[in-house]
Formats: sequence, C-alpha cells, structure tokens
Amino acid sequence: MIEQVRRFNRTVTQRIGALDDAFLSRDRPLGQARLLWEIGPEGIDVRRLRAGLDLDSGYLSRLLRSLENDGLVLVEPSDADGRVRTARLTSRGRAERAELDRLSDDAAAALLEPLSTRQQDRLMTAMAEVERLLLASAARISVCDPRHPDARRAVQAYAAELSQRFEDGFDPARGISATDDEVTPPAGLFLLATLHTEPVGCGVLKFHPGAPAHIKRMWVASQVRGLGLGRRLLAELEAHAAAHGVHLLRLETNRTLDEAISLYRSAGYREVAPFNDEPYAHHWFEKTIGSLLSRSCHRDQRG
Repeated sequence: MIEQVRRFNRTVTQRIGALDDAFLSRDRPLGQARLLWEIGPEGIDVRRLRAGLDLDSGYLSRLLRSLENDGLVLVEPSDADGRVRTARLTSRGRAERAELDRLSDDAAAALLEPLSTRQQDRLMTAMAEVERLLLASAARISVCDPRHPDARRAVQAYAAELSQRFEDGFDPARGISATDDEVTPPAGLFLLATLHTEPVGCGVLKFHPGAPAHIKRMWVASQVRGLGLGRRLLAELEAHAAAHGVHLLRLETNRTLDEAISLYRSAGYREVAPFNDEPYAHHWFEKTIGSLLSRSCHRDQRG
C-alpha cells in the first residue's frame, strides 16, 4: 500500500507540472501560483493562508516575498487588527491569477481530451473519491482543553445546528450538563477534530467512578460529513474510555438526528430504556467495551 501511494504521488506530481520551475509556462513554480489562487480577490489573513495550506511559516514567508518582489502581492497589517498581516493581490496579481485560471482550464481539458467518454467518467469518479479520502486522512483528532477557542467554536457550531434541526430549538442549559470542569481530566475529556487547523468535529466523555461513562456533544461539521469522521471520533472516545477502565458507555440522541442514530447502531450500540431525563432525547443507547478491548488485546498477543 505504501508503494502504491508513493507511485501515485510520483505520477500526479509529474502530470500536473509540480516539478516545473515555470508552472503552466509562467515564470514561477506551482507553489507561488497556488498562493495567488488562495489569496483570491478579497485577500486573506496570512495565518489562515498558512493553516489552510499546512505550510511552514518560514517557507510561506519566502513565497510571499517572491510574489511581493514581482509586484503581484502586498502583505500589510490588517485594517481591523494591526497585529494581523493580510495578503492582497495587486492589479498585476489579479491579472496573473486570471491568466493562471485560463491556463489551468486549458491544462485540465488537455488531460481529458485523449480519453474516451467512459474513461473521462471513470477519472472524474476516481478523482472525487481520492479527494474525499485525502480530506479524511488530513483530519486530526486530539484531546483539547474545552476552554480553548477552537473547542468553544466547535461547541457553538454544535449548539447552532441543533437549534436549527430540533423541532423546539435547543438550549444547552436545559439539557444534561457537560461543563468545562466535567470534561477536563480526570473528570472527563474533550476531543476536537480539526481539518487544516479549523474545528470540524467534537465529542466529550464524562467519567463517573463505578458507573458507566457518558458521551456528549457529538458533532461533525456538515462540510466534512461522509468522510468517516464521526465514526473516528466515536472510536477515539471508546479507546479513551477503555484506557480509563470503563466497561460500559452510554449516550442519548434526538429522533431528528438520523445519521447519528445510524452511526451508533452500526457501531454496536444497543437501544435501551431511558437512563436519564435529558429533555431533548428520544433514544438512549449503551455499549459494553471492556470485553471488546480484552478480545482485541488477546488477538494482538496471539499475533
């Protein structure tokens, strides 16, 4: 599998011209051309630019400096916050970006032209699937302080979505609590999923000594659904629970969240009688994880 990934990378980098010093026959490499496209007509915060492209800050500075020297980009303090630098295209930069767009369209057409209609359809389907899976592999899940700004943004997005989807709206203060103290070790933990440093998912665990642990605040942003991120979050929560000696996990959900209900059932959670008075819940689930962990460890030892 590793060799196939490397072979794919070599083919793609050669085919799209990533190895050329003059990408699309312009006097600059692909990295600089990509920056012109990402900066766009409205400009962009340099920090967001670096995060979105996963670039080292020093390398990004060198790329921007080259574009500045060519008169294509201006990097200056933001009007709203002097501590923040903003990259903007000059008039020459906007013209160069438009030309790169035209040449990129021509290059894409040239790639498709030798293929039959059936081959083109296969390539489009394969590209969409590869893009989706590459995005899935780029998502990161880690334990986060619930007080961190990114954790706050995730919970706010979670609450905003439920307010729209639930029949009678959603007020977190009415439901079972998941306060900062309750989801900070050792009382619990907060998992945050990020994609290019942007929060796109979360889930929390509340530990109860001598009793089942409780999963709350499960959320995945709409733009990344279908990438398996919800299942990854759930698996990570289960792994952390098992590491803390938990044998039984519980959670509840609302009847409008069809995708969540399907996820929990497919992940081995069984529906049970209500075990709390969560006002927004219509379904209660639990899953035994201790025996599953033991069987997994036994298989690892045999292997």
